[in-house]
Amino acid sequence: MASIYPKYQSDGSRLGGLMEWFDARFPLTSLWKAHLSEYYAPKNFNFWYFFGSIALVVLIIQVVSGIFLTMNYKPDGNLNAAGIPGAFAAVEYIMRDVWGGWFIRNMHSTGASAFFIVVYLHMFRGMLYGSYRKPRELIWIFGVLIFLCLMAEAFMGYLLPWGQMSYWGAQVILNLFSAIPVVGPDLSVFARGDFVVSDTTLNRFFAFHVIAVPLALIGLVVAHVLALHEVGSNNPDGVEIKKFKDEKGIPLDGVPFHPYYTIGHDLPAISIFMFFFFAVVFFWPEGGGYFLEANNFLPADPMKTPNHIAPVWYFTPFYSMLRAMVWNFFWIPAKLWGVIAMGGGVVILAFLPWLDRSPVKSIRYRGPIFKNLLTVFVIGFLILGYLGAQVPEYCFFDQAWLPGAVIAQIFTFYYFLFFLTMPYWSKIDKCKPVPERVTFK
Repeated sequence: MASIYPKYQSDGSRLGGLMEWFDARFPLTSLWKAHLSEYYAPKNFNFWYFFGSIALVVLIIQVVSGIFLTMNYKPDGNLNAAGIPGAFAAVEYIMRDVWGGWFIRNMHSTGASAFFIVVYLHMFRGMLYGSYRKPRELIWIFGVLIFLCLMAEAFMGYLLPWGQMSYWGAQVILNLFSAIPVVGPDLSVFARGDFVVSDTTLNRFFAFHVIAVPLALIGLVVAHVLALHEVGSNNPDGVEIKKFKDEKGIPLDGVPFHPYYTIGHDLPAISIFMFFFFAVVFFWPEGGGYFLEANNFLPADPMKTPNHIAPVWYFTPFYSMLRAMVWNFFWIPAKLWGVIAMGGGVVILAFLPWLDRSPVKSIRYRGPIFKNLLTVFVIGFLILGYLGAQVPEYCFFDQAWLPGAVIAQIFTFYYFLFFLTMPYWSKIDKCKPVPERVTFK
């Protein structure tokens, strides 16, 4: 007999009856249909559309591995009986004495770098195909907020091992707040919870890293997905598939996300990603000194500064912008200009939907101006990332005549010029005609 509930039709089995009972009290079936089985995605997704699903997988890895790490980690910056900070000793205990602890810790540290690799590629795909354009502006803004939360989460988590680079990296970055006029010094002390990075800072960062920021991050991810499914996914052609529908209201150029993309598209990509991910976890967890730095295997020592202090690789492009500011302009000190450049480099991304005035979305139909400028933008961003990891004595600060500093300043200038002049050059670019429906072979 047909169910009295419209959401789920029971087949008469016990499982069917249970589902019928559950669905009458919770919108399980309607959620499944709205976001998977009856969510129609463009049928021409390509390689670049793997990274959103992979990012969700990495988020799950980070949350699960983080839960297990907190079971044995203690945020204690004070010295124990052996003269080693408690937090550093806790990490060593996890790596050496906890069953499987080395595996969980390597998963978490590798996952941090993997997260940024995937997110950078995901954001680059949005720039390639104009995924930030109307009606997807809110999706892009949620994405930028996710990126900001991810940076905060990574920065606070980087302090927790309480190694040399953890300690001094946090000291350098938190001191930057003092460059802000009027409120800067007080804000810097407030962020640390002390006049220097101390046990109070460690406990504060632990609370934010484990509870506050993950809650915000997960909430933003949910909002990001809901906003995406409200307006529909973009595609490599930049064509709205909701324009052409059949008599049932189904897009002619769309296919159900499940099972066509979950199984046929994303699952193979996730499997390949996990192969390389665990290869790094088992055989190359330090990532050549970029994932886990050599100085961070030494306990934090407030009395001994490392020869070279640099953030983890995924922060280095913006750190390079900070260090490229070596002159005072308009009575504003170079340090403050550096903070403005570093923060502005992230914030300006949120305005991309309104800066781009091109009549087309996808790079497939864009003109040569966009393609050439975007190519230089990507090369410059990679070079900034490389220079930000180098020893400053060789390329920055007072020795501004050295090639490294000049190159960093040029590409920092170009980074902002790319966005600020976009309203002009995106309008005059010669674009190709866009097809009415998606192209698919």
